[in-house]
Amino acid sequence: MKNYLYVFLIAMVPLIELRGAIPVAYGIKAAMANPEEFNLFWAYVVIAIGNMLPVPFIFFFARRVLEWGKDKKVIGGFFNWCLEKGHKGGEKLQAKAGRGLYVALLLFVGIPLPGTGAWTGTLAASFLDMDFKKSMLAVVGGVALAGVIVGVLCTLGFGAIFGIS
Repeated sequence: MKNYLYVFLIAMVPLIELRGAIPVAYGIKAAMANPEEFNLFWAYVVIAIGNMLPVPFIFFFARRVLEWGKDKKVIGGFFNWCLEKGHKGGEKLQAKAGRGLYVALLLFVGIPLPGTGAWTGTLAASFLDMDFKKSMLAVVGGVALAGVIVGVLCTLGFGAIFGIS
């Protein structure tokens, strides 16, 4: 049970998220004396839940926290930078995607590259004032896509790319 909790917590960490938790799950299974004790299907379920758990909070509160802190003495500069970066990035994404904004969000979250994931995609959706339900469906789809891609890479033996030997 502690191994499932371990990958659940890893999936909640920004920038690491599902992309780091799945290779860890494969590593845990490979290192176990009795690999049948750790089911990769249930690990995927736990990882997806862990990755998605912070998403509604990010959507509804991250932008508000940044706007609250933009005029604070110590954190204001960084918070302003985050707001400007998010606004500019959102405008670029919207200009390029046009009507396919939700598909673009799904692909952005789903392609397992550094800086793309549920956290970043949800923050972008919040900055763009996108519909919550449609955004969440796109993020869930992106998390599923990333899970498939990372899982296939790990199965093919590319786990070392993700830090697993």
